[in-house]
Amino acid sequence: MTKAAHIVDLHPRDGAASLAGLLKASGDELRLQILRVMVQDSYAVSELCDIFSLRQSALSHHLKVLISAGLLSRKKEGTTTFYRRALPQGELSALHREILLRVDEAPLPKGLQAGVIRVQQQRECNSLAFFKGNLARFRQQQELIAPWQDYSEATLQLLDRGRSGPLGTAIEIGVGEGWLLPALRERASTVLALDLSEAMLAHARDFAGHVPGIEFIEGSTSALMDAGHRADVVIANMVLHHTPDPRQILCEAAELLETNGRLIVSELCAHDQAWAREHCGDLWLGFAPEQLQGWAEEAGLRLSRSEEHTSELQSPDHLVCRLLL
Repeated sequence: MTKAAHIVDLHPRDGAASLAGLLKASGDELRLQILRVMVQDSYAVSELCDIFSLRQSALSHHLKVLISAGLLSRKKEGTTTFYRRALPQGELSALHREILLRVDEAPLPKGLQAGVIRVQQQRECNSLAFFKGNLARFRQQQELIAPWQDYSEATLQLLDRGRSGPLGTAIEIGVGEGWLLPALRERASTVLALDLSEAMLAHARDFAGHVPGIEFIEGSTSALMDAGHRADVVIANMVLHHTPDPRQILCEAAELLETNGRLIVSELCAHDQAWAREHCGDLWLGFAPEQLQGWAEEAGLRLSRSEEHTSELQSPDHLVCRLLL
């Protein structure tokens, strides 16, 4: 079932050639825009062609130059190759970092912003379509990656450690089938169960709809903000890797918190199991804990506790990272 990912990083062997390649690659405005677009995500060639409104033949040349210079890496996931920024390394790592720093200082042009949003929306549509027609398969495959009981129990433990008494309102983002909702209702007067998927929300309502004090809401975190909801705790269990813009979800979750409120995130650490995209509807192959923490800090949250955990059913690539913020 598991397919190894093929990572290809091409770096010139000669130091002078590396410097020349780096300077050449960074001396073109379009290539700098490609690096700017990839600040937080990886993209397939077809997605980049959409964002930049270019034919694949024209774009491929620039990707090749960036790879040869060590500014991009590529990874094959199933039948699709994704491009992402390469980590600075070697003698020219300082120059590499400086180039990326300067690239990120400039705002992304509105046309490219619109292209990125288009790609994110298409990914979201693909993910919702997956959940609509593949709930049983998702449940089976997700349990192989990260058994629900493992991360849900740990979530409740973190929640109990961080509270001194009963909670007013708790929000769970991406409730899935609603298994955590009754336990949250035991700890909070009101529980808001949020999910983008109508099919998932229906299953959650069937499972926990009989429990008073649980409100089921179809939509995104922005819908809760628009309605003026606030919460003492917001929980996101294994949901960020299904969303096109995890950073935005964390920002909106932070806005939903009352003063001294807590956000609990359980997520897969970065892995290379490409089959998860097809079989689990994943948009992201996990996250580095530092990446999640960085996004959370940008949202004004402070890390209180971080844990990594694995179980008998999980491979080392599927470590679960939990953050209490």
